[in-house]
Amino acid sequence: MAGRIPLVLLACGSFNPITHQHMRLFELARDHMHQTGLYRVVGGIVSPVGDNYGKQGLVVSKHRLAMARLALQSSDWVSVDDWESQQADWTETVVTMRYHYDRIAAQYHNSKDPPTASDVPQLKLLCGADFMDTFKIPGLWRDDHVEEVVGRFGLVCVSRGSLQPDRAIHESDLLSRHRQRIFLVREWVHNEISATEVRRALRRGQSVKYLLPDSVIDYIREHNLYTQDSEMKNKDVKLRPLTMQTIQD
Repeated sequence: MAGRIPLVLLACGSFNPITHQHMRLFELARDHMHQTGLYRVVGGIVSPVGDNYGKQGLVVSKHRLAMARLALQSSDWVSVDDWESQQADWTETVVTMRYHYDRIAAQYHNSKDPPTASDVPQLKLLCGADFMDTFKIPGLWRDDHVEEVVGRFGLVCVSRGSLQPDRAIHESDLLSRHRQRIFLVREWVHNEISATEVRRALRRGQSVKYLLPDSVIDYIREHNLYTQDSEMKNKDVKLRPLTMQTIQD
């Protein structure tokens, strides 16, 4: 793959808990980007959201980080990063992307042999098709942030089930303007694992074997996570991005 553009894939989200589907996104995206003939994927990053995000049922980040690390023990190219989850307040996706891009660039510039511009990896946001619909939610995204995430960095979006990310692009003038920076990946082996449904099964005492790695299931049992009580956490709480927008407006 000599001469190809090095690329790092960054996935942000709750990972509450991490599932096999989350991990499959990385493998599917890497294959697709290699098949373009343009890119060489050199790394992947899982970045769990901070506790102040305000999503109902969100367990504390130390558990979500631990489960993600257990799940990815067998990966030789995807790692878990705690920077986003350790911030004092919820961090916008674009801020997390800036941090990781600067960190990656610094690592290459501090290497023994000074790199050329083409040696420093690009960074793209990896997401599922449902993520595209978040751009439509009033007050959730600032237009300038969408512009930077898509226009400066780029998206790699993996379709799931009946969701149609291409429709979200078509219906948005901003996304359509950067269509060439959005890579759509089709998952032909249908995988409908949902963290929401996993949590529902867990609090009902039902089996989630083969939906999550065994190590993650053992961790959940050991720490008694995803109970009826934990699902009530942040109930009726407004998501932090929405309250931040209100303050800024």
